[in-house]
Amino acid sequence: MFGECLSVPRLVASLLYGAGLRLLESLGLRVKDLDFERREIMVRCGKGQKDRRVMLPDRLQESLRAHLAAVKQQHESDLALGVGRVVLSDALERKLPAASTEWPWQFVFLASRICRDPRFGPPSRVHVHESVIQKAVTGGARQAGLTARVSCHTFRHSFATHLLECGYDIRTVQELLGTRTCRRR
Repeated sequence: MFGECLSVPRLVASLLYGAGLRLLESLGLRVKDLDFERREIMVRCGKGQKDRRVMLPDRLQESLRAHLAAVKQQHESDLALGVGRVVLSDALERKLPAASTEWPWQFVFLASRICRDPRFGPPSRVHVHESVIQKAVTGGARQAGLTARVSCHTFRHSFATHLLECGYDIRTVQELLGTRTCRRR
């Protein structure tokens, strides 16, 4: 449905490895969180409700741009049908009432169907469900003949391991992963 380059599960898995994201952090990305010029991803409300910036891998830029072009087409089509909104927090919905239909607030990885659950208000889009990506990752590992257990979190561990092997210091890796805690003195 979206893009001609990488499939959504492969693109998400590439971000898990290439940026060290957690699965729900990658699925919760909004268009405005990707900064192609600075080659950064803004991870909002990660674990512990902390924001952080991580690298946007160069090799994913072209695929992400193509994917976003397809998502934008879908968004414009949804707007024409009167359903072009995404779910926002209640506080954000009150503060920025038009944001749910604006392009920057759309999810990068949209679900293929419109959500009609009344708990979320009018019909709207949510992000791809995590089980879609989890099934694709375990299926890909099985198809590759891997005997070790592979999960979405494996990519995050590999990201950290490879940075350490390349000589990055542990504090930098912790900051990129969002696991470094600040001690108050």
